[in-house]
Amino acid sequence: MKVLRIIASVDPRLGGPGEAVLRSAEAMAKVGHSTEVATLDLPDSEFLKSFPIRTHPLGEVGPFSRVRYSSRLVPWLRMHALDYNVATIEGLWNYASIGGWLGIGRLLPYVVFPHGMMDPWFRVAAPLKHAVKRMYWRLGEGRVLRDARYVLFTTEEEQRLAQGVFGGHSYRGKVVAFGTADAPGQNASEGERQKQLFRSKLPALGNRPYLLFLSRIDRKKGCDLLLRAFARLAEEFPDIDLVVAGPDLSGLRKTLEAESEGLGIAGRVHWPGMLMGDEKWGAFRGAAAFVLSSHQENFGIVVAEALSCSTPVLISSKVNIWREVKSSGAGLVADDTESGTYEMLKQFLRLDLPTLSEMRSAARYCFLSQFEIGSAANDLTEVLKEIAIQ
Repeated sequence: MKVLRIIASVDPRLGGPGEAVLRSAEAMAKVGHSTEVATLDLPDSEFLKSFPIRTHPLGEVGPFSRVRYSSRLVPWLRMHALDYNVATIEGLWNYASIGGWLGIGRLLPYVVFPHGMMDPWFRVAAPLKHAVKRMYWRLGEGRVLRDARYVLFTTEEEQRLAQGVFGGHSYRGKVVAFGTADAPGQNASEGERQKQLFRSKLPALGNRPYLLFLSRIDRKKGCDLLLRAFARLAEEFPDIDLVVAGPDLSGLRKTLEAESEGLGIAGRVHWPGMLMGDEKWGAFRGAAAFVLSSHQENFGIVVAEALSCSTPVLISSKVNIWREVKSSGAGLVADDTESGTYEMLKQFLRLDLPTLSEMRSAARYCFLSQFEIGSAANDLTEVLKEIAIQ
């Protein structure tokens, strides 16, 4: 098959959807299926230079560039739709989804990945935006899902949460496996090199053990909860630090750094910025645990990445793979509150060494058995083959 993936952006700072497109395309290529990507990114975007999948950047500079509207998308899709066998539309509430539907709706069969964007948490967190989304749903977005051959959810939990959030347009939902590629450097010497590379980026950390947050620095991710919970534990556990890594697209980091000063833990909280490549894998491998107290997480690619490195994960029950993590013994789960995060961290830091060793082994097994990209790519391939133009 020749597959077209339509997505607003493959900017790595935006996390999950772009990473998922990349890893599944790489896995599908191994069995003979080619993938190209249509995005609303600007053609001169620096990150496109290292993106390994053939990409058609259709963004344009203009009065609507901030909302990623492009007049080039629909004409390009109508011109090239029949060059492909099947398409996916990645995400909602952006012009890539509406434009994708307008461009290929009657020309090429497609599926939609909502990527958690129908989660009811957004209704509570941003009621005004949700009201706008409801109007947008009735006018156009609902039709994108209505006309899709399938709407693909990455967990049973995501599909369950999406039910009833928006009405007026029915769609065919289906759950498919999801995951990511295995961490590079599984041999001991390569893993050690990655860990040392990461520590060299943070001289102040030295050889101290640390808890790791690695994601966008955003209130949705629970960064503020984690910081305050860590401060409450700092005196009881003086020998462990906190690393908060990731891009700051909302300007929250400055506020959190000031808060860490006020809490008296500034010297034990480290801010390396966005980590990529071996530095990222070294951060995962060297961490005592990966922590994500998110208020909403459709899947959590970073959680799967941590598991691939045999790193225990401490996550909130709003991360939609929490049941798999809990049942496998790969980590701990708590409510997405400061007290929930505090109790979870305290429980983890009090574990004895044999239990920690078992948890690390369980983390690796959880990844291999449930979240390795091969199974996810096979699942997606079967769905696409079912609907593709032959």
